[in-house]
Amino acid sequence: MGALARAKFASVVPREPLLRNGHLLALSSLVNAALGAVFWVCATQWYDDRTVGLNYATVSAATLLSTIGQLNLSDFLVRFIPSAGRHTRTLVLSCYVASIVCSVLVAVGFLLLVPRLAPNLGFLLHPLTAVFFVAYTAGYAIFALQDGALTGVRRPGWVVTENVIFAVVKIMLLAVGAALTLFAGILISWAGALLVALLVANVFLLRRAVPRHEQESPRTARPPRLIGYATADYAGSLFRMAAYSLPPLLVLNTLGPAQSAHYSLAWIVGYVPYLLATNMGSSLMVEAAHAPGRLPEHAFRVLRHSALMMAAGALVIIVIAPSLLSFFGPEYAEDGTTLLRLLALSALPNLVVSLAVDVARMRRQLRLVVGLQLASCVLVLGLAELLLPVLGLAGGGLAWLVAQTLLALYLLIRRSRWLPRTPEDPAVDPSADPQPVTQPAEPGRPGTDDSGPTAPRRAPHKE
Repeated sequence: MGALARAKFASVVPREPLLRNGHLLALSSLVNAALGAVFWVCATQWYDDRTVGLNYATVSAATLLSTIGQLNLSDFLVRFIPSAGRHTRTLVLSCYVASIVCSVLVAVGFLLLVPRLAPNLGFLLHPLTAVFFVAYTAGYAIFALQDGALTGVRRPGWVVTENVIFAVVKIMLLAVGAALTLFAGILISWAGALLVALLVANVFLLRRAVPRHEQESPRTARPPRLIGYATADYAGSLFRMAAYSLPPLLVLNTLGPAQSAHYSLAWIVGYVPYLLATNMGSSLMVEAAHAPGRLPEHAFRVLRHSALMMAAGALVIIVIAPSLLSFFGPEYAEDGTTLLRLLALSALPNLVVSLAVDVARMRRQLRLVVGLQLASCVLVLGLAELLLPVLGLAGGGLAWLVAQTLLALYLLIRRSRWLPRTPEDPAVDPSADPQPVTQPAEPGRPGTDDSGPTAPRRAPHKE
């Protein structure tokens, strides 16, 4: 039965690594979103709106803090593991250590500032809750990094597996927390599920996937040294995650805890198409790292393929938005339907923005990478601040739609600046990717570029 199921699944998923890995990563996001919806349906049944709103705001804050702490090394691993060669394990573990240290520091710093920054989250100052908050922040940083590592070694199936484990354990722990009437049961369930998922995924990653990747890779002269790239990409990621994580806090301060809960659960559903664009972009970066000359070809293919999926998905969400939100309760459908529809529409222009950022990463156009994410953050938060008091929750959705549309129009008008129509290699940075140790190139024979071997390999790859 297992072999038959795998055969049927393989017949549905495209064989081309670019689309196959992107589809598997998208499947991971869909599974995570579906099981995440089940989790929040249970949470809304077992906890009151105020508790759900405060706990979700806490999770959003921890997610933002973990993003600060992880230094955006997940995207760094996606971009550079393909060319790390025999230094892959060192690269992964070094990123883990840096992320854990930074995440713990920023989480503790946030707790010290809670009385002044977010007095509504004062329950986090209880010792037990504070420990779980710090653990969640550090654990989520590694959770994101291991996704990047699994993507970089072309193991997307394991991203699906870890997300299923995370979601199932999270629901089980939520039930335990509700039975014990723990106010912080939602936060505790997330932290406990992360621990289980981290153990399972990293045993596979470090004991099987990474050793095999190192064996199949050409020997490299030195591990990657890309401090400038990592710093610029990290700055851009902070703006991106601020745009994702701060609106629930704006709603909490402007409209209250109940409306924050309604916004947050609509965002969980509306964010799924955003994740699909991110997943296809991750697959694009991995394949382009193996074959830099095919970057324009891969980019156009991802744009065409993803646009069709995104349009269909947005249409479905718009039609069934009230039914989706009614699972959380009638008040969620009443307050969040317009918000969810606007978020679904905003995912279409976001596809262009997301693709432009990923192409710019491959071409090392770091000013564009940072500039787009900064502009998105400023527009979303600025418009939300203006529109929420006037339009309620719908103002948050309109802020996303207007911001992404403006950026997409700019990128389409200036597409020749970021999306070349002819094959080209990314600009070579001598301090960037390590060069494989090979025999000197013969006269007249082209050498290798800075991203490693250009021949594509067969594919053996999470919220």
